[in-house]
Amino acid sequence: MLMASQVAYRSIAVDRVAGALGAEISGIDLARPLSDEQRTELRRAWLEHLVLFFRDQPLAPEQFMAFARSIGRPVEYPFVRGIEGYPEIIEVKKLEHERVNFGGIWHSDTTYLEHPPMASILLAREVPPFGGDTLFANMYLAYDTLSPGLRASLDTLKGVSTSSKADVSKTREDRIRSDGKDEARQSYQAVHPVVRTHPETGRRSLYVNVAHTDRFEGWTQAESEPLLRMLHEHQVRPELTCRFVWRPGSIALWDNRCALHNPVNDYHGYRRVMHRITLEGDRPR
Repeated sequence: MLMASQVAYRSIAVDRVAGALGAEISGIDLARPLSDEQRTELRRAWLEHLVLFFRDQPLAPEQFMAFARSIGRPVEYPFVRGIEGYPEIIEVKKLEHERVNFGGIWHSDTTYLEHPPMASILLAREVPPFGGDTLFANMYLAYDTLSPGLRASLDTLKGVSTSSKADVSKTREDRIRSDGKDEARQSYQAVHPVVRTHPETGRRSLYVNVAHTDRFEGWTQAESEPLLRMLHEHQVRPELTCRFVWRPGSIALWDNRCALHNPVNDYHGYRRVMHRITLEGDRPR
């Protein structure tokens, strides 16, 4: 009897890129409407591999939106305006004269919201001649590889996430200056379980990140800092990660409920422009 990961795909080709997570999908044209079988198989591959990569998909904005809607419901990002005519598509860019890249720190997107996004989709428009890769990390494995005693303790805790931690706030400054929303709040905060249960797979994953998790609920920052530092170091160990090298027209679709990501800032003097859509999520439990 075949295990779930061994079940053959009929409408797409799925090739793993690393031991921890990630798969490259081929044999599909995302500019065309997906068949029911393609949609079902893509979701199965996504839930298994956490992040899917596609090559040579130079989608127009309306095609990009159509693909996003086949996965979930696009939502607006709180701090930055969308592109003309598409409020849910933001430009994630670093220009030639800028030194700090947007979101350049390990994180799961906007965990400071009451309903953080289920997924994010990034489409490469312009990439530098070198660098600008994105790292991803598997939070199922981050949780599973902790000791039973620590897992039991973490199961009882909640984390306070905020949008205003200094290290991540500075990564938004250039884009807020150029594309910021006038109506955006100064700060967002939400409380979520430190260990969440995935609503589709039922698996447990570590749900903290260095960009947004400020402290444990009921703990001070000073009390929280040693354990959070240990967890942040643990959750991005190399064997828990994969790395994606972008080309124009490349797409990454990742599950914010069980994966972290980190865009590498190693291409100063060059331009990198991506389009991003985030998809509505539920309240972590």
